[in-house]
Amino acid sequence: MENVATQAEKHQERWGEIASDPTLDGLPYKVETNARGQIILSPHKNRHSDLQSALFQLLQQYAPEGHISVEYALATPQGVKAPDVVWMSRERRDKMRATGDPSTLAPEVCVEVISTSNTETEMQRKRALYRDIGAEEVWIIDEDGAIRFFADEEIERSAIAPECPSSAPSPDGG
Repeated sequence: MENVATQAEKHQERWGEIASDPTLDGLPYKVETNARGQIILSPHKNRHSDLQSALFQLLQQYAPEGHISVEYALATPQGVKAPDVVWMSRERRDKMRATGDPSTLAPEVCVEVISTSNTETEMQRKRALYRDIGAEEVWIIDEDGAIRFFADEEIERSAIAPECPSSAPSPDGG
């Protein structure tokens, strides 16, 4: 049986093929792959994008020493996934770059914003995948902006950004 790294490397290779396909440039969707390397396209609602921005800002405020990015492609044993927001230290970013593009090593923090098309089972699987490739924490944000923090199991606060509130500010200022 293949190990996690070998499986992720196969998806990394498939992602290279997808990324070089000019017909896929500029799609207005989040692009990921499944365990068979098939492309999955997920359209965004504006609320989803607003929550991504709010999380980006929270990480800037409460974990300022790292690098923050959105929809950062990660090669996992079950396909390429793109967490909505990620945070990584400089040291981790260097290690991630050394694994290729997409990285087979996850940032310290991977954030997923739940959309109406997501299920709890899907979020559990993504949390496990991110943890399997090295994420220290996975944050899940529901459509109301409530943030749940996970390491091995759900935790009350982030260890990486302990002062971060458990809810994202409302994008409409309310």
